Amino acid sequence: MKTEALTTLLKKTGVILDGHFLLTSGRHSGRFLLCSQLLQYPEEAEKVCRLLAEPFKGEGIDTVVGPAMGGVILAYEVARALNARALYTEKEDQAMAFKRGFRIEKGERILVVEDAVTTGGSIQKTIDCIRREGVEPVAAAVMIDRTGGKLALGLPTRALMTMDIESYSADHCPLCRQGLPLTRPKT
Repeated sequence: MKTEALTTLLKKTGVILDGHFLLTSGRHSGRFLLCSQLLQYPEEAEKVCRLLAEPFKGEGIDTVVGPAMGGVILAYEVARALNARALYTEKEDQAMAFKRGFRIEKGERILVVEDAVTTGGSIQKTIDCIRREGVEPVAAAVMIDRTGGKLALGLPTRALMTMDIESYSADHCPLCRQGLPLTRPKT
């Protein structure tokens, strides 16, 4: 699937939204990517996740880990495509943690996945969680890199799509100055 076809699919499924949005990071943006809209369609999710998994076939990935919520379905489908195990991390205080009895072992080859990345906070917290367990992830894969290719996670990272979407601190947001209502799209 080429970038144009992926963009068409994201628009068709309602992933790409325009307006004035509060991002998970606390920043504001005029464009929001609600990837859950795509992931509600199993056939489409499977196609996209197979594309996400493709560069890692033959890499001996044992486990795919994603941060809850956005990375749960991605981890499952990418793991399925790689014949690997799927886990997810959940928020605990200001960090991410393995809960629900999930465990990883030294020597596991772990791929970390995320749907859309703006600052990389959630995926970085997941990487940090894995490292606290004494395991170094092999790589990261994201569906959409909103940073325009500036994402730096300290490990090899692949994105299906890279977009350069501006985001603003709340005190420097031109959309706020225009008086546009702020939307919390995940609520």
